[in-house]
Amino acid sequence: MIEILFWVLLFIIFYGYVGYGILLAFIILIRRSLGYTRKLVDPDFQPEVTLLIAAYNEIEFIEDKIKNCLALDYPKEKLKIVFVTDGSDDGTPDKIRQFATIELHHQPERKGKIAAVNRVMPLITTPVTIFCDANTLLNKEAIKNIVRHFADEGVGCVAGEKKILLSEKEAASGAGEGLYWKYESFLKKLDSELYTVVGAAGELFAVRTKLFEQMESNAIIEDFVMSLRIAQKGFRVVYEPEACALETSSANVKEELKRKVRICAGGIQSIVWLKDLLNPFKYGTLTFQYVSHRVLRWSLIPLFLLLAFPINIYLVGVSQSILYSVLLFGQVAFYVAALLGWYLQHKRIKVKALFVPYYFFIMNLSVYLGFVRYLRGRQSVLWERAKRA
Repeated sequence: MIEILFWVLLFIIFYGYVGYGILLAFIILIRRSLGYTRKLVDPDFQPEVTLLIAAYNEIEFIEDKIKNCLALDYPKEKLKIVFVTDGSDDGTPDKIRQFATIELHHQPERKGKIAAVNRVMPLITTPVTIFCDANTLLNKEAIKNIVRHFADEGVGCVAGEKKILLSEKEAASGAGEGLYWKYESFLKKLDSELYTVVGAAGELFAVRTKLFEQMESNAIIEDFVMSLRIAQKGFRVVYEPEACALETSSANVKEELKRKVRICAGGIQSIVWLKDLLNPFKYGTLTFQYVSHRVLRWSLIPLFLLLAFPINIYLVGVSQSILYSVLLFGQVAFYVAALLGWYLQHKRIKVKALFVPYYFFIMNLSVYLGFVRYLRGRQSVLWERAKRA
């Protein structure tokens, strides 16, 4: 029974991080061989759009952000740019007011990003609303590429591509974060082709305005919940890799851990709020994608990683199989590599091969810390931003 348990743990760990991607790729390959591919209904579809950006104390970056928005390749008469800056007291609202074509909503009280969005959304009249973070830059064709998918009435949300800007001097946070998002982009592309993307990232995504519902004021990762609730209504969330939000990596692993813990606390909250999506008899493919891509990583896998190590030690002691010794050696080597990655990061020594296991360890540690924070109810909706490189 212990041997069976061990192999079940290993299988789920492998499936959650690698196996699901392999299975997706295999399914998509079969579908393509049968001639089944999704095509844009109208690649030149250009509806009226509101680009909504919630900003808090972004004075160092806000002018670059505004100039980037104004340079976007989309008909000016169809693009409305709106900033909401609730609570900002560093001069960000004053800087925005210098640009006559930008609409600004500001109030002195800070209640968090989702409260600001909830306050402004009833004023949005365009059929499509695009959400974008204030600390990202968009490629010139981002709006054009993201909104064309709404020509398909079955599409309710479009997720853009998040890209991490890395320099040659990037350390563990940059190397690990960059690799993670490349893999996530690969999975999103396959998810979208199969049926739907499982959650959009707040850096850049768009929704049909009529599908927006006021979010709970204590929502931690509102972008994820918002997009999945749209999918829950039967609309697809599609992925557009040619609509890119570019940002620098976290300044260091400590800052990345702070960001990850918040996301993981929000992940636990989301699983609770979206518990109906765990019903495969009602949601079918959506449940399969949601559990495989998200739920396992935010719940069972970190626990199974913790259990696999002592069970592996036990099996080495009671079994004559060399396989368990090899697997234990692999686990020990991986955690030693993560420890070395941590040590070298603090010594500012670059060995990128060690940054990936270190980042992987940090990701799973974040789930435990996020779970504790969620249970204690100590995760504020007022996001303390991670410092960027």
